[in-house]
Amino acid sequence: MQLETIKRDLKAVLTEYFDKITFPENGIFVLGCSSSEVSGAWKGTSSRLDVGQTIIDVLISFLKPRKIYLAVQGCEHINRALLVEREVAEKHDLEIVSVVPAIHAGGGTQVAAYQQMSDPVEVEHITAFGGIDIGGTEIGMHVKFVQIPVRMTHRKIGAANVVGLVSRPKLIGGERAMYQFSEANYKEIN
Repeated sequence: MQLETIKRDLKAVLTEYFDKITFPENGIFVLGCSSSEVSGAWKGTSSRLDVGQTIIDVLISFLKPRKIYLAVQGCEHINRALLVEREVAEKHDLEIVSVVPAIHAGGGTQVAAYQQMSDPVEVEHITAFGGIDIGGTEIGMHVKFVQIPVRMTHRKIGAANVVGLVSRPKLIGGERAMYQFSEANYKEIN
């Protein structure tokens, strides 16, 4: 798989994703990525650092100007722990765990992120506002409830399928609950 193709595909996905949603400043964006799937192989069978580096480079160029924090989900061999900057872990009171990524335990994308972060740490769980899943890595466990898929026309990066997720507050209440504030909210019922 050509790295320029991966770069082009990811830029298209991220442009569409951020055009469709409003991501909060200082929010956490979770990336799940199988570099094996991007390269056309089965998850966990062909991790590639060059693919991970390409993806992290492009992603950081989108997140940094938007003041959005990055969390990179690792593979099942480190229980899907997430790599973040220590500052993010401390600011969000995230529990730091004792593991570092390796090409076959964490994956090529997490190793690439580790190399680029200034003070990376692994955390066990986060509640991100949203993110993208490249290659079926199942990021939903790390996106706050209620998750909403972001429907995109760009659905592939390399050979991998892509799904975008965002979240919204829960709609709670019963038959009298209202979800928009208007004149009806303060009218007395006879």
